[in-house]
Amino acid sequence: MIRVIFILAFFCQFLSADKILIPMDLAQKDHLKAYGIAFWILSGDINVEWLLNYRGGSFMIENYPAILQECRIRGVTAEIITESDVVNIYGEIDMSNMDIILLEKVPKIAIYSPPNKQPWDDAVTLALTYAEVEYTTLWDEEVFLDYLDKYDWLHLHHEDFTGQYGKFYRSYHNAPWYIQQQNESEAMAIRLGFTSVSEEKKTVAQKIKSYVGRGGFIFAMCSATDALDIALTAEGVDIVESVFDGTPSDPQAQQKLDFNKSFAFENYTLIKDPFIYEFSNIDIPPSDRPTISGPEADYFTLFEFSAKYDPVPSMLTQNHVGIIKGFMGQTTGFRRSLIKKHVTILGEVEGEEQIKYIHGNFGKGTFTFLGGHDPEDYQHFVGDPPTDLSLHRNSPGYRLILNNILFPAARKKERKT
Repeated sequence: MIRVIFILAFFCQFLSADKILIPMDLAQKDHLKAYGIAFWILSGDINVEWLLNYRGGSFMIENYPAILQECRIRGVTAEIITESDVVNIYGEIDMSNMDIILLEKVPKIAIYSPPNKQPWDDAVTLALTYAEVEYTTLWDEEVFLDYLDKYDWLHLHHEDFTGQYGKFYRSYHNAPWYIQQQNESEAMAIRLGFTSVSEEKKTVAQKIKSYVGRGGFIFAMCSATDALDIALTAEGVDIVESVFDGTPSDPQAQQKLDFNKSFAFENYTLIKDPFIYEFSNIDIPPSDRPTISGPEADYFTLFEFSAKYDPVPSMLTQNHVGIIKGFMGQTTGFRRSLIKKHVTILGEVEGEEQIKYIHGNFGKGTFTFLGGHDPEDYQHFVGDPPTDLSLHRNSPGYRLILNNILFPAARKKERKT
């Protein structure tokens, strides 16, 4: 960061009336690294204008030669535009379903990540690493030490806050990685003063909820979405079977769930059988979608929002395409009928029950959930190698992830008339 600030300060004398436009439509050679450029610029105390709905959600910045040089180094398309061009862009934005969001601070990013994380565990760490965005990893001990308040944004991915080890029991309970995960989780629970992993994980979920209520932003994918909500509704209720914690589940667990405590979902039915690879009926498995025969037939559609009146969902859905290829995960998508009414739907499978992408407010903060595991690995089996994002530089699905990291940096820009 010090190097960035020094370079930008050195070139300030060359600032002109022209600006730099980083297009985010089909003209962009590397959409994912473009987000990293925006993050890099913010690290140098330079503001970025995010042009919502303009050329795919483009970025506009003052004309510093160092920025152009960094774009060339990273392979990001950037254009010099004149003062007249800028005036025309502002005019088009004023007259259309577009708006300008000012990005003015570097979000502090944390990834909730276990010490034994496998390469196939998390698409977000892949995205941030490829885009060259700084982040910090933390785990349960840091959560209990209240480290969350040091960060603006928290990501949760393939995590299980119910204490059932991802419900991998049937296929993998003899696998070395599963045994290691169970041993480490049990040791952590004991160290933190709990008698079971399920109770410790539910307390972590409650701490995350409190973090959001105080103004934090969370972005969850795959099983972290419904597992987090289930853990919140099951506070004080034993919902896991003896193969996980040594005690039988409460036979009245379903009736004791308190849906008022969850972020996004309600009125769902638990699936407690340890041999079934589902937490509840929130998720829509492939067997429920007989018309989908493979990736060539699986797509979801982003909603188009009014940038002037709905800037938050507009930010979260910026893209160069409106239809995105689907991708599976332990939690692939959410059942429409089980989503709370106040939650905003950002992406759906048209004509079906499956909702892919949602957003909502809680207290002073927000939550955003995206179904599926890896936008460029359709089925993604345990043990698969990590996705090489240099082969997917323009991935619309990965763009949804990276939209979320800039969200905490934003405020609506007021322009002089």
